[in-house]
Amino acid sequence: MCVHTTKEATHIATLEGRSMVEYTVAKAADETLQIDGNIYVGRIQNVLPGMELAFVDIGIPKNAVLYRGDVTFDDDDVDGAPANNMRIEEMIRAGQTIVCQVTKNAIGAKGARLTQEVSLPGRFAVLVPNSSTVGISKRLADGERRRLRKIIDEVKPQRHGVIIRTAAEGVSAEDLARDVTSLAEKWDAIEAEVAKSNQPRLIYRDLDLAVRVLREELNDDYRGVLIDDRELYEKVREYVLAVNPELADRIEYYDRTSEDLPLFERYFVHEQLHRALDRKVFLPSGGSLIIERTEALTVVDVNTGKNVGKTNLEETVFRNNLEAAEEVARQLRLRDIGGIIVIDFIDMESKANRDAVASALRQALSRDKTRTQVFDISELGLVEMTRKRVNEGLLESVSSVCTVCDGRGFVLATGL
Repeated sequence: MCVHTTKEATHIATLEGRSMVEYTVAKAADETLQIDGNIYVGRIQNVLPGMELAFVDIGIPKNAVLYRGDVTFDDDDVDGAPANNMRIEEMIRAGQTIVCQVTKNAIGAKGARLTQEVSLPGRFAVLVPNSSTVGISKRLADGERRRLRKIIDEVKPQRHGVIIRTAAEGVSAEDLARDVTSLAEKWDAIEAEVAKSNQPRLIYRDLDLAVRVLREELNDDYRGVLIDDRELYEKVREYVLAVNPELADRIEYYDRTSEDLPLFERYFVHEQLHRALDRKVFLPSGGSLIIERTEALTVVDVNTGKNVGKTNLEETVFRNNLEAAEEVARQLRLRDIGGIIVIDFIDMESKANRDAVASALRQALSRDKTRTQVFDISELGLVEMTRKRVNEGLLESVSSVCTVCDGRGFVLATGL
């Protein structure tokens, strides 16, 4: 992981070997845009039963949105998620004061997304205050889940729920208990702050995104984390020493003044970043992908290009589509593309080949921590899929909309 800081933002590139697989831009924290994970005292402005949502004043210029039943964890990821069949107008009312947490920053015209079920994530567990929720990540093996289930009863606080994270694999009961105790103490401090006033305001700010990425990601699989800013290096190393001391030696300071090349140039990040912003992606055998993003969905077109194969058309197309399936999964993760995605594979006559390509796509997507749902290839060779939209996407995070064409990308003829 290479971490490069500028005045405006912190850029985090994750590499597997020499290939960049993820790129995150952590813009400087502010009070209105970079608020994901923050906890607020909010006041319900109005409830819309027909939309099953409410607008909430959290003390920033734009009201945030609270959907009915919005929770901070996914039912697909943990066991024991509570169900609630009440209508939203029966659960909250205009003028009511609530404690809420931002689960998604504002994207475009959409306000920030909130949840009433506040959670505090730690390294190995997530504390769900004033809840009976108990869950274990489904990404863990069955044997490990059974071991952790026995530990939960020992570490769970009386008034709070606990969700055990994937990072808890192999962790001792003592380390897990220490993590949960720290989170419970943090929640006690938040409750004390809430009691001071019912005015809409910020009461808890989450860690900087750069540190949060390491909290979520850093494990034994990483050979190292290189950071070219001394202040951020000290902050990250201090955090890792506190929560995962055995990995502290992998946090390294990259001194810009003594190194011959900037960090991103040494590891070819700049070169790969520019390729990740291009609409055309070349495949090793000569084929290509065309990635087009629209307001409604993202379309990926697969072409054979210079790939003419060696045996017959069906085999050439099949091999090209297999190659494309692997690259599509990598590009979706690298570009952080969310929402509805349609992939136009080249038509294949054989159903067995279509099934093999769909299976290869699902297998490649399994390495992506963001939740996806993939449907089978249709008779037209189209695959419909969704990828959970968490952030604004790579292109939006490193660019701004052209003020001349408003993002359309056309040059109109004069005199019209």
